Amino acid sequence: MFLTQIIVLSIIQGLTEFLPISSSGHLVLFPHFLGWKDQGIEMDVAVHVGTLGAVLLYFWKDVLSMIGGAFSLIRGKVTPGGQLFIFLCIGTIPAIIFGLILSSYGMDKLRSPIVIAWTMIIYGVVMYAVDKACEQVKSIKHVTGLSAFVIGCAQALALIPGTSRSGACMTMMRLYGFKRPDAAKFSFLLSIPAITAAAGLTGFKMVKAGRFWDASSDMAIAACIALVAGFLAINFMLTWLRSRDFTPFVIYRLVLGGIILLWFQYL
Repeated sequence: MFLTQIIVLSIIQGLTEFLPISSSGHLVLFPHFLGWKDQGIEMDVAVHVGTLGAVLLYFWKDVLSMIGGAFSLIRGKVTPGGQLFIFLCIGTIPAIIFGLILSSYGMDKLRSPIVIAWTMIIYGVVMYAVDKACEQVKSIKHVTGLSAFVIGCAQALALIPGTSRSGACMTMMRLYGFKRPDAAKFSFLLSIPAITAAAGLTGFKMVKAGRFWDASSDMAIAACIALVAGFLAINFMLTWLRSRDFTPFVIYRLVLGGIILLWFQYL
């Protein structure tokens, strides 16, 4: 893969992972529009690792609190950090199950522009309707085991390109009445175990197939660029949602979905 493609895809991933417009969908679409060979799942995971680093850096206080809370749980003491750690684990279970199912089915079959177009449009409409209809009364401290699991189910659906992991999680949390910034923050934190699991599984498969070291330099460059872009995107999204809603992102999804349908079906 040439350097320009690595840079462009890494920036796209870093920016779109935390905006509700689907990073995986964009990573599939750009090679189509620019005439590039599909970068494959391995590079997708590499840039996701970069955005994982962005989450760890941006929310380092929460991460340290969860690590300390996890050790406290071992000693039988439940702290706010430990409770958040438990909820993130619960929220990750559906994604692991659905991910294993899709892996056996073949995820490449879903990397279709038409699939992305319809998921962009459908989930964009759902996001707008939920955001406009539901109150903003809850914060992260109101997350429960049940709500974490349901939010995790929404995250699992985002394994289908075009859905948007952050968008699906935030939409489900808005349905529960969470404030927009809190919905975004929990969604971003929920990416930690999900991306870690996906990266670990893909990395293991690459090592087993003897392909890891051949692609390691490109993957490292991609991860670093995605980390910087992702850090900036997190800050932008949290700042935006303190005083604004999801409408611009919904419009973007609808327009992009419409363009994709026209491009691949009628042009």
